[in-house]
Amino acid sequence: MIRSMTGYGVATRDIGGLHVSLEIRALNSRYFKAQIRVPEELQGLEAELESLLSHSLSRGSIILTIRSGQSGAGPDVVINHAVLARYLDELRKVPGASAPNVHIDIAGLLTLPGVVAGTGELDRIERMRAPIHDLFKEAMSALLAMRDREGRLIQKELHAHCALIGGHLAVAREHVPIMIDLYQTKLRQRMEALLAPTGASVREEDVLREVAVFAERSDIAEEVARLSGHIAQFAELVDADGGNPVGRTLDFIAQEMLREANTIASKCLDVEVARRIVEIKGAIDRIKEQVQNVE
Repeated sequence: MIRSMTGYGVATRDIGGLHVSLEIRALNSRYFKAQIRVPEELQGLEAELESLLSHSLSRGSIILTIRSGQSGAGPDVVINHAVLARYLDELRKVPGASAPNVHIDIAGLLTLPGVVAGTGELDRIERMRAPIHDLFKEAMSALLAMRDREGRLIQKELHAHCALIGGHLAVAREHVPIMIDLYQTKLRQRMEALLAPTGASVREEDVLREVAVFAERSDIAEEVARLSGHIAQFAELVDADGGNPVGRTLDFIAQEMLREANTIASKCLDVEVARRIVEIKGAIDRIKEQVQNVE
């Protein structure tokens, strides 16, 4: 069964005094493209998170975001007094810093690099790795479920478009012999009208020769057979259970379907067939739009 490229999944958990949420968004893209957005303290996990994404998804623009905030227990943090003291020493060396009207903003100092750190910062990534992986699995499971649901809807629409094309194609195929017979009748009538003043009669071999040329020029049997084959192959891929991405293949087949439809339109000038081909090309265009969202 085909799967959509768009999807969304999120998972949350309290980890070490932090409320952590992991969110995965997937959008349409010709290739696989991942964006990882994590807090500074978890940047060491970026590479393995991207690897997890590439093993789970083959196409799409993927955005993975991790957010963390203080939970009810509060984060376990400490102030590095040595670092803060060095900042204060450097500030005192600034000319005019000792003036009575100069005040040091302690809150601002706490935001400087290295002043505030979580306890056990060196092993924070190790402690967070397993919970983050669990959150990833939960969010990815939700995203894949959404992709599957959308995939079933796309599958239904693609089958409907293929059935519509097949119906119009069958009518066009059946109409070709009728079109040739009509051409032969009209040709004979025109030739008789032109020869009537001269008293000459229409020779049957002349009529048959012109009809044969017309039939050869208007023969769409080969194009109809190829287009029918493309429709059958397309339907098989849409229903395939292999789990492999087929979006690019479906897009290529849709292009080939449009090529055959254009050839039929250029070869067969009958009004009824032309109307059917217009409907077929419209259905193919809708198929091309839909397969852009298939993984």
